[in-house]
Amino acid sequence: MQELPGIVITGASGRMGQMLIKTVSDSDKVRLVGAVEREGHDWVGRDVGEAMGGAALGVTVTDQPLEAFAKAQAVIDFTAPAATIAFAKLAAQARAVHVIGTTGMTDQDIAQLEPCGRHAVIVRAGNMSLGVNLLTKLTQQVAAALDEDFDIEIIEAHHRHKVDAPSGTALMLGEAAAEGRGVDLKDVTDSGRDGITGARKRGDIGFTAIRGGDIIGEHDVMFACDGEQIILRHKATDRSLFAKGALKAAIWGQGQKPGEYDMFDVLGL
Repeated sequence: MQELPGIVITGASGRMGQMLIKTVSDSDKVRLVGAVEREGHDWVGRDVGEAMGGAALGVTVTDQPLEAFAKAQAVIDFTAPAATIAFAKLAAQARAVHVIGTTGMTDQDIAQLEPCGRHAVIVRAGNMSLGVNLLTKLTQQVAAALDEDFDIEIIEAHHRHKVDAPSGTALMLGEAAAEGRGVDLKDVTDSGRDGITGARKRGDIGFTAIRGGDIIGEHDVMFACDGEQIILRHKATDRSLFAKGALKAAIWGQGQKPGEYDMFDVLGL
């Protein structure tokens, strides 16, 4: 019988890292074969299950990512842009599928992934949730159907520890709205309002970011004109949905040709 695909989780000690480790460990479709942390982290050298406060999983946390990737068929990565770029190069060397859920990546960061996609499968998305990806498609369709009499505002809320704003998902929704209208998001973004800003410019796409408590993730796309509003909403109540989506992407990537993909490809949307 063919062996199940081996998965490595980067940023093992983080909130998403631990959720990914649990999701992979509980799955009967893949194997956890590696857990990576930065050099000097106190988890390095420990069994990752015990480091998480549970039973041993038989996987030792390492600070040598290439060694871990070489044993795996896929890497799931929810870390930081600089780390993700470094991991992409190593995953390409190992010919491992690289699933990227990292947010806050700039256009320059994303451009650095392109050479890696010539050698390995990269699946990158601002959000791995099925519901959010459906919301993104709906946002594009509604934006295409309505003219600029409708202002578009994207309102997102996350926990107090999130370091980037707007969220990767909010930007993904903004790109979808801009694509629906046939414009470049950079040319119509309206964010960071403070003080006397003047009236809103017709055709702009606005962003509002809320940070507080332990909010997992909430996104509204509001289309507002004189007399009516249309609001599309997604609310995440369990962080595991992102891990499950990432795992689905890692499994889907097996056997695909090298290249850059997104969750629309994975979900067939």
